[in-house]
Amino acid sequence: MRIIAGQSGSVPLLVPRSLTRPTTDRVREALFAALGDLVPGARVLDLFAGSGSLGIESLSRGASSADFVESDSDACRIIGKNLVKTRLSPGKVFHRDVMTFLTTLHPESYDLIFADPPYGRDESSRDRIARLLRAHSLAQALAPDGIFLLETLASEPFPENHLWNENESRIYGTTRISFLKPLR
Repeated sequence: MRIIAGQSGSVPLLVPRSLTRPTTDRVREALFAALGDLVPGARVLDLFAGSGSLGIESLSRGASSADFVESDSDACRIIGKNLVKTRLSPGKVFHRDVMTFLTTLHPESYDLIFADPPYGRDESSRDRIARLLRAHSLAQALAPDGIFLLETLASEPFPENHLWNENESRIYGTTRISFLKPLR
């Protein structure tokens, strides 16, 4: 895994041993091509950050800041090492449960929010994604022109919810990226 483009393009990233499914280079490349000019200057939140690849890719492409939220302590250390390795800042790592972290957010804090929760075909994965989509604080933390990007299993239907509108979704192999806007 590596940074695709920008200031730290092609720098390899460390991946935590506990991380079983990082967002692939191919998916990140397509995702950031779709985001284009929305990344420079953006305030970014990377939830379930893992290696930090989505937030770090954002910083490499000119985002003004990135906050990384990860509950695994090994992954938090790896994110810190990746930030040092890529010489990117400002990045701030939060060793917290995502749902607990969401209760601390301020309105309109982020322009881009990435969420790559652990997912699969089991009930706990569907429940985790549904809880995330019900979090009012997450919808409020997104700036008016911001985008929430949710990575899920392509074969699973998008969960019904009352907070988010799926403006677009893109399928990359077994991965779906949903481009979401809050229903305001």
